[in-house]
Amino acid sequence: MEEKKIIAISGIAYIGLSLACLLAQNNKVFITSTNDLKIEKINKRISTIKDDLILEFFKTKELDLCATKDSFSAYKNADYIIVANMSYYDRKTNFFDTGKVERTIETITNINPNALIIIKSTIPVGFTEKMREKYNNKNIIVSPTFSRESTSLYDNLYPSRIIVGCPKDDLELLNRSKEFVKLLEEGALKKDISVLYTGLTEAEAIKLFTNSYLALRVAYFNELDTYSKINELDTKDIIDGVCLDPRIGNYYNNPSFGYGGSNLPNDAMQLKANFNGIPEKLISAISSSNHLRKDFIANDVYELGKKNSPYSEPTIGIYRLLMKKNSDNFNLSSTKSVMTRLAKKGLRVVIYEPTLHVDSFLGFEVIASLDEFLTITDVIIANRYDNCLDDVKDRVYTRDVYRRD
Repeated sequence: MEEKKIIAISGIAYIGLSLACLLAQNNKVFITSTNDLKIEKINKRISTIKDDLILEFFKTKELDLCATKDSFSAYKNADYIIVANMSYYDRKTNFFDTGKVERTIETITNINPNALIIIKSTIPVGFTEKMREKYNNKNIIVSPTFSRESTSLYDNLYPSRIIVGCPKDDLELLNRSKEFVKLLEEGALKKDISVLYTGLTEAEAIKLFTNSYLALRVAYFNELDTYSKINELDTKDIIDGVCLDPRIGNYYNNPSFGYGGSNLPNDAMQLKANFNGIPEKLISAISSSNHLRKDFIANDVYELGKKNSPYSEPTIGIYRLLMKKNSDNFNLSSTKSVMTRLAKKGLRVVIYEPTLHVDSFLGFEVIASLDEFLTITDVIIANRYDNCLDDVKDRVYTRDVYRRD
């Protein structure tokens, strides 16, 4: 039997933990974090993220996986080290804050410069090349991830594609990259996975252009819905007809309050920043359209609230802050943005979000009881409809015409 490869992963969130589960089926995997509680949970096979498949893996699979705070021990003998630390879009600089990613690369280079470092974090275009030069380490490649938060492991078991950015003239590094891809393929359940090897910067650009296109598609169907709403047309009929064209397809077309989450808003803005000095109109319009959509939703709800309430100050209920079903992330939620806009209009806004165990959130009252929430609200806004709202559907405002994400 071939000796197991040793793989270290820095980052214990969606990307890191899903990759750890995938690779620990056939390899020895160390996943590092500074969070003692998360380390303890993973070593007890308790998932630290909301992903049902990871829970199943922990219960049914024999995974050679160890979570640790000791980066030195994890990195020193590793054949491959995956950097999956979170990066944050900084609106002041218009670029991702990659400080944690950079510190991790520096630490790895100091401990084990011969390991193949694979960047999986979301990064700006040109970042990998800069890191190779900054730390004088040519063993750094980039492989963007395209997994969704609530289905992160599934998306690694059944990947639509694997993208690897590596200098094509470095045959040794290219071969090492291909060996790493084989490890991903061995862990996956899907066969005949499409694999594309590109240059370093091209791979980074693929990630940003992919997510920006998805954001553009969401914005397009939201603007279609805005047009239909104002002109009292049937949004669903129009979308159904448009999407019968096979070049367009029947997917990613359900209207919402706007795109949100961890990837689409940040990546669209990051791509726009990377276009600095380059002629463009469409890329900038993606984010502008999303802001305009949230303005429209807030204004529409405001008018409905005034109409529905006998009081001068109607109560608007926010049914769930989550962007998607089975998610646990409020990050850049479009509902949060609409909520803030409504409050600025002087409306009373309350929240029903069962994952919140607090009395208030961002200064808004949180109602723990669904019955109380449904009773006290004049208008209930729901980015995604839920059957529990059926009894009060006459007071529900949603643009969810397909009842799905």
